[in-house]
Amino acid sequence: MQHLITIGLVGGGGFIGANLRYWIGGWIQDRSGIHFPWQTLCINLSGSFFLGLFLGLMAGTNWHPNWRLFVGIGMVGGYTTYSTFAWESLSLLSRGQYERATYYFLGNAFGTIIAAWMGLVLARAILGGRT
Repeated sequence: MQHLITIGLVGGGGFIGANLRYWIGGWIQDRSGIHFPWQTLCINLSGSFFLGLFLGLMAGTNWHPNWRLFVGIGMVGGYTTYSTFAWESLSLLSRGQYERATYYFLGNAFGTIIAAWMGLVLARAILGGRT
């Protein structure tokens, strides 16, 4: 029975996260154009920030572990996208846009780590250092 609950939590969260990525990514692309993959960069940065915040808050509280399955693995896992990052990096490189590809790669690689850390810092501030 726990196996079915886990599948439902991860799958339900993934459904929400994937749809958020589709709608938010489309909204960003409509405003930024197709010359740079801002939508994926913004999705990965905001998802990393949110995951750091969420897991930091969860670590400092007594939330049920199922929240990690639903939000951390399901929603954020469905929301962020490493495969799209890889494809868009390759696409920029194949078009000879080396400078853009470098900024995009660095923005994802380092920016997501910094965003997750900032989320954790915020969680610690909210909880008074209890994470």
